Amino acid sequence: MRVIAGTCRSMPLKTPKGEGTRPTTDRIKETLFNILMPYLPGAVFIDVFSGSGGIGIEALSRGASHAYFVEKNAEAATCITENLKFTKLTDDATLLKQDFESALMGIHEKEADIIFADPPYREGYEEKLLAILSKMNYVTNDTMIIIEAQLDTTLDFAESYGFEITREKCYKTNKHIFLRKMEE
Repeated sequence: MRVIAGTCRSMPLKTPKGEGTRPTTDRIKETLFNILMPYLPGAVFIDVFSGSGGIGIEALSRGASHAYFVEKNAEAATCITENLKFTKLTDDATLLKQDFESALMGIHEKEADIIFADPPYREGYEEKLLAILSKMNYVTNDTMIIIEAQLDTTLDFAESYGFEITREKCYKTNKHIFLRKMEE
């Protein structure tokens, strides 16, 4: 795994051993960041279920001003720390080594520009995530939320938490679901 573009272009990143994480492939990451590029300069980026930190590091490399990495797995958190040191992005990052519920409630930004989440598949985290984000002041009408999920995943509960799906980008085995807060 590597950083695709930006200030850390082509730098290799460490990944945790085992099946606990699913690093996003370069092709999917490239497609995602082509969509996100207009929103990245100066952005506050939150990477939930960070794994190796590859998505948040890519965001920083491409111009985000600060990234939060939410990862409770100790081995994955160590990888994030090492990857941030290697890419010299530590000063622009905050690693929250705790469960995502506590971490998201502990972020005190005025506004988060982009929130990316890649939760374990088929464990119901998507609904819990939206329930928490619906209560956070840093989630505004301008905040873009992206959830990586399996192709057959539906977020038909999103509206009940005040979110609307604005786009879905499908790949061979998974997809990115883009959401925003509904206008009040």
